[in-house]
Amino acid sequence: MESLRVAVSHRPARLLLTPQNHIRRCHLHLQPSPSSVSLSVPISPLLSPTPRCHLPPLLASASATQAASPSPKPAAAAGGAKPLPLLASLAAGLAVRFLVPRPAEVTPQAWHLLSIFLSTIAGLVLGPLPVGAWAFLGLTATVATRTLPFAAAFGAFTNEVIWLIVISFFFARGFVKTGLGDRVATYFVKWLGRSTLGLSYGLAISEAFIAPAMPSTTARAGGVFLPIVKSLSLSSGSKPNDPSAKKLGSYLVQSQLQASGNSSALFLTAAAQNLLCLKLAEEIGVKIGNPWISWFKVASLPAIVGLLVTPYLLYKIFPPEIKDTPEAPALAAQRLKNMGPITRNEWVMIGTMLLAVSLWIFGDAIGVSSVVAAMIGLSILLLLGVLNWDDCLNEKSAWDTLAWFAILVGMAGQLTNVGIVSWMSNCVAKVLQSFSLSWPAAFGVLQASYFFIHYLFASQTAHVGALYSAFLAMHLAAGVPAVLSALALTYNSNLFGALTHYSSGQSALYYGAGYVDLPDVFKLGLTTAAINVVIWGVVGSFWWKFLGLY
Repeated sequence: MESLRVAVSHRPARLLLTPQNHIRRCHLHLQPSPSSVSLSVPISPLLSPTPRCHLPPLLASASATQAASPSPKPAAAAGGAKPLPLLASLAAGLAVRFLVPRPAEVTPQAWHLLSIFLSTIAGLVLGPLPVGAWAFLGLTATVATRTLPFAAAFGAFTNEVIWLIVISFFFARGFVKTGLGDRVATYFVKWLGRSTLGLSYGLAISEAFIAPAMPSTTARAGGVFLPIVKSLSLSSGSKPNDPSAKKLGSYLVQSQLQASGNSSALFLTAAAQNLLCLKLAEEIGVKIGNPWISWFKVASLPAIVGLLVTPYLLYKIFPPEIKDTPEAPALAAQRLKNMGPITRNEWVMIGTMLLAVSLWIFGDAIGVSSVVAAMIGLSILLLLGVLNWDDCLNEKSAWDTLAWFAILVGMAGQLTNVGIVSWMSNCVAKVLQSFSLSWPAAFGVLQASYFFIHYLFASQTAHVGALYSAFLAMHLAAGVPAVLSALALTYNSNLFGALTHYSSGQSALYYGAGYVDLPDVFKLGLTTAAINVVIWGVVGSFWWKFLGLY
């Protein structure tokens, strides 16, 4: 699998939040692992990750170099597919196609499609080619073998949710380009940053505040919060790849990463995979009315409890050496003074996002779909010059996501249409019934399986595209209430993003900052997962019973 490369070109670094210096911005270009979503946003040069990532070779790797000015040109990567991952990925599908007997209730077309899909998923994990290229090969195979007609194979490219996700990348660029996200976070540092714990709460709450209008956890991490965390840490003498990292930086990095899962789970529009989950659920027959309000209502109590508990528990089990940060509010105030008054573009961004979020909340009542609301918002940003078309064209991650995501979602949808998903779910349901499991027990087993299988994935969206439909169908076959099943799987799709250093784009960014050692990443990822199980399992169960979900 190709490594996550971070190439930074900038002037000599200057600290954010210092009274003497202004922020200097540079560009981060992420070349993603084959199952991750890339990000290209302007960030502080302090974000430049260090070359210390040690990812499992079959999953992903992260490496970075901070170049001196001028930056040397990166060496050209070897072309073509990696032989061993290629053979293994093809073997997964061919074994099903030719060695596994086809069940009588499954048609030959469905069995062929399943074998191609399994090879595609194996390629996401093993990485013989970049994710977009490998997905295109899978799409070509479905058409060339006449497993699917051309129109059906490309049908997902008109999927509204896919385009809503693409537009969300442009919104995230607008937040970073205008500096609005930076300003909001700095205000919270000013208000709550007198202690390390208060600083952590200020950053976590500010992310939750902007999350519904900035639908990318990775963009929030790379474009807003990690530069601030690094600057605060360095100003306190906490340096990356150094024993002083534990003074402040290690705790702030882990606290922000682990809290971000709850921020993303709190709002429907806080993460790309949320929108996809509801679309996949609808294809299986689980439709949630007034989705934005319903989502927030169901997630609100466990997500808010998680946001409030996570920084405090990490403060106890992974304590920083520095407990008080009395200088942080003054530095934040100076930073805000240096920023000057809110600019015209920031006001336009605020107004546009308020309009978009309002339409996302109330759009059903007035007949405006979520994607139309996003299109209106993007059109306003283009008309008023907050973004230009080059900004959109340069957001390569958006177009790459459109390509591979549409292919993956299209295959998953066709598997449902040809009956593979229902066949698999019935098989699993029979196994669960053989153990005489009640639906709550089956719910717990399936949710845990869905969560911890993410150790094999380096992308939340790839995990959702590959497994969400199948697991939802298993829940339904086991008798779990439909809306509860759909939403619980989706909330887990946010929470497992901090399991490891390769679980998501934001995990790779935070780990690449150089403040947390690899053993601590796995230990804290598993510990926080257990904390989330308790919070969402206990608090969520009582709350969902009160709401009538079961």
